[in-house]
Amino acid sequence: MELREIPAPEIKSPHDVLLKITAVGVCGSDIHYYKTGKIGSQVVEYPFTVGHECAGVVEKVGASVKRVAPGDLVAIEPAMSCGQCDQCCSGRPHTCRRLKFLGCPGQAEGCLAEYLVMPEQCCFPVGKNMNAGQAALSEPLAIGFYAAKKAQPLKGAGIAILGCGPIGLSVMVCARAFGAARIFATDLINERLEVAGKNGADWRGNPEGQNIVEQISQQRPLLLDTVFECCGKQEALDQAIELLKPGGKLMLLGIPETDKISFVIDKARRKEICIQNVRRQCECLQPTLSLMEKGRLNADFMITHRFGLAKTKEAFDLVAGYADGVVKAMIDFSR
Repeated sequence: MELREIPAPEIKSPHDVLLKITAVGVCGSDIHYYKTGKIGSQVVEYPFTVGHECAGVVEKVGASVKRVAPGDLVAIEPAMSCGQCDQCCSGRPHTCRRLKFLGCPGQAEGCLAEYLVMPEQCCFPVGKNMNAGQAALSEPLAIGFYAAKKAQPLKGAGIAILGCGPIGLSVMVCARAFGAARIFATDLINERLEVAGKNGADWRGNPEGQNIVEQISQQRPLLLDTVFECCGKQEALDQAIELLKPGGKLMLLGIPETDKISFVIDKARRKEICIQNVRRQCECLQPTLSLMEKGRLNADFMITHRFGLAKTKEAFDLVAGYADGVVKAMIDFSR
């Protein structure tokens, strides 16, 4: 990874917004590209700019822009959909046939840059009581919101979150807001379990030293309504099938480093488990921001480390190595 001087982007469409980036969160998918150079069929060709969790201040707007104005702090929706294909017209812009996503090879350069141009539809002004870090954090939190929404009903439910990285913790915060009654959380990193315990998990365990299925089953003999798999590990998938009650839901959010995963189909079939993939989020950024502004979703605790732009590589190495109890590293452009 290196810093490069490149020409500043320019507004080309009347619907474009020129942003001065103020904060970028380091995401697990960024780390996938950093460590392995790909996610599935999406392969990086160097040089390529990553990053998609960002906030910025509006510098300039195109002639037709009405939603935002210069000086506004905005949260960014990194997915740029066409608005015309069958997916967009059926309310699924997140699976748009011509989708362009920030920091995704073959689609769009990322936001780890001082300036960025985005379409107006992707710019969401935030309340005056929110800061740049919170605005950037709204992107992963919106994924948690979407997953919790897809898993409804959660009110009174017993759930498990397998993997307490930023996405798992985002799910935890949102599931609690949706009314989950009891939340079990697991992770291989004890520091992350401590964070989960302090911010919403009723029980937490580390699979390396505990029999997760046995211990949760003792507390919930009828097992769980929903399990959110947020780490992309085969072992977690196996645990999820065991933990779910008949008719339960398995929500898949984790991105495996392997191309294939498997299920014990006998158990999954006999329990009639519903398996739901979660693809980022769909039109959940604005409701997430609204709840954040009202104080109903508070995820500030996830930002454990801050770095200036010049130390971005240090941030990526920290996150890639799960070092120093890191949950979310934030690149702060004011540093």
